[in-house]
Formats: sequence, structure tokens, C-alpha cells
Amino acid sequence: MKNTHEDRPAASRDYTQIDPGAETHCPSDAEQPAPGGARTLSAGQTPRCPVPRGLTAQVGTLALQDRIWSRSLLLVDRFRVIRTIDIAVHCFAERPFKAALSAAQRAVRGMVKAHLLARYRTDRFMTVYGLTQVGAQWLEDRGFEASASVRRVTDMTNPEHRLWSQFLTLCAEARGLQAMTEQELLLALNHDLKPGQSPVQGLLHVTTRSAGKRHHLTLRPDALAMEPDGITWFEVDRSARGSDRAASLRALVLSMGAKTTLGQPLRRVMVFSRTSRIHQRVLATLDGLVKDSATVGFMEGRRQLKPVESGCYEVHQTIEVRLRDGRTRLQDQLAGHVIVQELPIWLPRVRLDGRGDWSMRGWFDDNYLPYRRPAATAPWTQLKSPLLQPPRRLD
Repeated sequence: MKNTHEDRPAASRDYTQIDPGAETHCPSDAEQPAPGGARTLSAGQTPRCPVPRGLTAQVGTLALQDRIWSRSLLLVDRFRVIRTIDIAVHCFAERPFKAALSAAQRAVRGMVKAHLLARYRTDRFMTVYGLTQVGAQWLEDRGFEASASVRRVTDMTNPEHRLWSQFLTLCAEARGLQAMTEQELLLALNHDLKPGQSPVQGLLHVTTRSAGKRHHLTLRPDALAMEPDGITWFEVDRSARGSDRAASLRALVLSMGAKTTLGQPLRRVMVFSRTSRIHQRVLATLDGLVKDSATVGFMEGRRQLKPVESGCYEVHQTIEVRLRDGRTRLQDQLAGHVIVQELPIWLPRVRLDGRGDWSMRGWFDDNYLPYRRPAATAPWTQLKSPLLQPPRRLD
């Protein structure tokens, strides 16, 4: 991991305020001139319209900058390493993508110049940021506990899988869901661990069959979100699944509706693939499971995988239902969904100057993040700016 030249001790400090206002403009006829108070316009001129103040109409500019910087630095303290797009999601998810990315870039430049963040380049040429000792002190001066992470970031060579897991976690939180990464899940599962007690290692216990052998495994997600009806499980596939990982995916899908160690049932499994080849491999695995599950006899506990949309499957579970006369019968009910999507690797590559011509699809104004909601479910709710409230400590 290489430290870029902007972060050297001799770099000049610049505490210039960022401009957090909205980037949109109102039409020229949005506001009519006051009677008797407007000057006469000559031919060809159009009436001027005041620029919308955005959030600064409700929060002062200095207070808004403080909230942006506080939320961003607390985010680095939470994850130890972040990207600019993480700040765009964490602070500006309600804005269009260009506006969110522009605001995040301004905030990052200001924090780097103030030596609150240090910029690094990974072996895969990804630009990431760590929290400096100055940044940790800046947070402590405002009542937050924090510790520098630059030494940790320096030791990282390719944290891509970690960064995407964090990104999906933040996207779920932007939608108002409680979410956590794999590391945060392990801490939550063992929060009340007593001396001598074995730690909880995962979220779900499954049995797989690979190479003719049965294996008992404890699975845990790369990230998860807790929704009112149960757990949403996120998998980040940066490489093609071998036979063992493919067997784990099949076992995970066939456990839909099962109770997890958090006490809530599994309702959704999201698989994000990095490349089209990996994407097709995952779909082939699930399509094979569709055929295999269709041959299972009608019995209690049976789970069938059925395709409903492109990249979207329903899992139906056979349960026993008691009738009014005391008899029982078996019937199928929807246990959950499996959705396969491509990782939005194009979003961090977008350049506001137009270089590269990368797509901007998949932002929050689309039905894509943190996952594509099936047509039969309720759509995502409208996003609100988190900057309207002072930041809280991220536990």
C-alpha cells in the first residue's frame, strides 16, 4: 500500500469550507418578481432565479460541514478503511449520483488537506483512506472515541472484498435497515460471551455434500441486514465458486426460512458477482438446484427453488397446517427469495469530467441497491438526508 504525495507532512493545510448545497437549479420562471419591486428587463433577457440553498436552508454551513466530516471520520473509525463512494452513500444517498459523488469528493479533499485522512493506493490501484492520529484527535475533541487506522491500512494489499461488504452494509443502512459486516456480526454474536463458553462462529448451521462426502458447516454472510420479516444475507463473489463453495450456496438456499443464531429467520439471499463469468456460474448453480429440488417428493420441510424473474428465484417451503376439524395437511408457502446481481464496480470508476464513460446506473434512484426488490414486494421507501440530525457514535 502506497501513501500518495498529498499526505506528506509538508503538505499545506486547507480548512476551506465545502459547499454542501444542492447542485440542481430552478427554472428561470420559478419565482415571479414582487409587484413594484422588479426592475424592467430588456429584450432577450430572462429573469434570474435564486439558487436553491438545499440543506443549508435548515442547517448552517459551518454546522453542516462539521456533520459531514464527523460522519465521515466516524465511518473510517468504524471500518478502518473506506473509499470516497462510501462517504457518498453514508452522507449523500438521497442525492443524484453525480451530486452525491461531487459532495463526497469535496469532503474527502478537505479532510485530506486537513490531515484528518490519509490517502493510499492498493496493489489493485484502488484509492482508499485511513484515519490519521490528527483525525482521531479531531473526533475526540467533539466527544467521540476514536483511534487511528493508518498502520492497519498500510498493511492491506487488496481489501476489495472487505470494501464491497462494507459498501453493501452502508447501502442497507441508507435504506433505513439495521446492517452489519461479517466482523461486526461476530462481535454481536459473542457480545455476552461468558468465560469458558465456546464462541459463536456463524449465523446458520448446514449440512453439505461435496465429492461424495457430507460436511457439517457453520456459515456466516459477508454482510447482513435485518428487515421486519427476517434476515437478508449478502454474499460477495469476487471469484468463481469451486465445488465446496457451490455446495455451501445450495445448502444456504435450501435453508431459507430456517431460524438463525440471531433468532430471526432467513428470508433473502443476495449474491453479488464481480464479473459476468462469475455471474453465469452462480446462475448455473441455482438453475441446477431448480431441477434437483423439483424432483424431491412432497413432504414436510421440502424446499423448492423456482425462477420468477431474471436473476430472481423464489424458495417455497412445505409446511404442515392444522385444519379446524383437527386434521392436518401439507401445503407450500413462500419462504424467501434468492437474487443474483452484478457488483456495481462501475460506480467507483465514474469520473465527473466524463473520462472513461462509465455507467451511473444502479444508484439509489434505481431499484438496485442494496438489492433489487422483486416485483411482488413493496418498493423501497424515499430516502432522507442523515445530515439533518447531528451524528451519533457508530457502534
